[in-house]
Formats: sequence, structure tokens, C-alpha cells
Amino acid sequence: MPCLLAADGVLAFHFAFILFCTFGAVLALKWRWILVLQIPAAAWGFYVETSGRLCPLTTIENSLRHRAGQAGYQGDFIQHYLLATIYPDGLTRNIQFALAAVVIVVNVSVYAWLLLHRHN
Repeated sequence: MPCLLAADGVLAFHFAFILFCTFGAVLALKWRWILVLQIPAAAWGFYVETSGRLCPLTTIENSLRHRAGQAGYQGDFIQHYLLATIYPDGLTRNIQFALAAVVIVVNVSVYAWLLLHRHN
């Protein structure tokens, strides 16, 4: 049971991390210091999506699920949890590049706004 709870905790953290990678720059509108954390997170998200690598959080979650007696899953977090709902045909490299582009567009847009309105 502890391994299953830990796996669910990693799952929740992983989802929050993906949201932070994609939309965390918006938090900088209120707290400028968040950019110190968000820029590397967004860069990591972009790297994972464009390189086709698995995020270490996926490996940790699968390991904990195996220890809890559950089956892990193939592929990455997005393919397993999100694409099954949003893109039922499965993950392709083009979709991964599109997701990476979303990370860049959202973040660069917010960064540009911050630079243009840096009077604080």
C-alpha cells in the first residue's frame, strides 16, 4: 500500500510539473522569482518532448507500481494518461513536437510580456 500511495503521489507531482512547465511562466506575472525555477523546468519539458526520452518521474512511478504489485505502463506520462483521452490514436513524434511547441509559445509569450512591462 505505501508503494501505491507513493506512485500516486509521483503521478500527481508529474502532472503538476507538466502544468508548471507549460503554464508556469504565468506565475511570474505575480512572482518574478519563479522564473528561476520555471525556465529550467520548461527547458526540461521541451527537451523530453523533442528528444523522445522518458522523464525520470515516469520510471519512478512505474517502479513503485511494480513494487505495489501493479503493472507499469509503456511509453511516457503524456502517452499513458493524457493522450489516451485527448489523442486516442496514440503518441506520434509530430504530436510530441506540437506539445513542445505549446511549451515554448506559452512561455515565450509570457516572458515577452514581462520584458515589455518590466517597470516593477
